[in-house]
Amino acid sequence: MSSNKRASDLSGLRAGERAVLHHIDLPSGEAQRLMELGFLPGASVEAALFAPGGDPRVYRVDGAEIALRRETARKLLVLTPAEAPCSESADAVRI
Repeated sequence: MSSNKRASDLSGLRAGERAVLHHIDLPSGEAQRLMELGFLPGASVEAALFAPGGDPRVYRVDGAEIALRRETARKLLVLTPAEAPCSESADAVRI
């Protein structure tokens, strides 16, 4: 495993894949709203459903299903389980 890992964005997940949210690269108002919905750094996120054209996409986070446009999902940086050895503990922290 390389020490210079880079996070990928949420839009790159395929249906059924999970990752751990690492960083939200959006203006503070938009980032705050996503955090209120459960998109918190360290949270486990799963790509669920995709519209026929691929946009919007539904993601499962903190027991909820949230639809995000691809342009928004590209601003959410995630680590896949291979990149985030602590991803199991992120699931255990759910409230």
